[in-house]
Amino acid sequence: MKPATQAVMDAESAAALRASGLRLYPGYLNRSAQTALVSVLEQIFAAAPLFTPRMPKSGRPMSVRMSNCGPLGWITDEAGYRYERKHPVTKQAWPPMPEVLIAMWNELGGYPFPPQACLINFYGAAARMGLHQDRDEEDFDAPVISLSLGDSCLFRIGGIKRSDPTRSLRLSSGDALVLAGRDRLAFHGVDRIYPSTSTLLAQGGRINLTLRRVTRPGIELPSRAGDSGDYRA
Repeated sequence: MKPATQAVMDAESAAALRASGLRLYPGYLNRSAQTALVSVLEQIFAAAPLFTPRMPKSGRPMSVRMSNCGPLGWITDEAGYRYERKHPVTKQAWPPMPEVLIAMWNELGGYPFPPQACLINFYGAAARMGLHQDRDEEDFDAPVISLSLGDSCLFRIGGIKRSDPTRSLRLSSGDALVLAGRDRLAFHGVDRIYPSTSTLLAQGGRINLTLRRVTRPGIELPSRAGDSGDYRA
């Protein structure tokens, strides 16, 4: 992938890009770039280990494990869905966001303010993610940008209502996906992992990195998270 730089565009072009909805970039990162990013993620996991999130109220464990990097990190437990500045186990600040991810946000997002959180989900062979909306953020004008690493998955996306029809996409290692405009609040999830479809991760499985802007421009701290839908996994 060529080096990404901050996009320069006028307000009309930026608005048109944000309104374009779902965008898929197959093979956005080539194999060497993926390998380099995995090495960076290993350092992130050393500082902010993967942990098992729990469902609000019930405390039921999810099938994915997760971590974060950036100023804020998304977590869930009996107290609810929310963004926090510190790892829930180590109580340390999340590691900085890698430059390659910030460059991806700048290149694909069409949004003039930087991402504040990168949620890192690790999917084993049996893990999945139920249909949900990403709505714990205050700024819905900003896109949600995700990157797949490792084994392929069956990704499903619908509309802004849970009852809307859905369609499925196969996401492979290095693919980038943007949810913006009319699809920013679309229900989406991961129905299954296809084991042994990639040799990128030594232990197998899939890593999904999701870049998000949490607060509105000029606001430093997130407010209390709202109901983001069904994250059952």
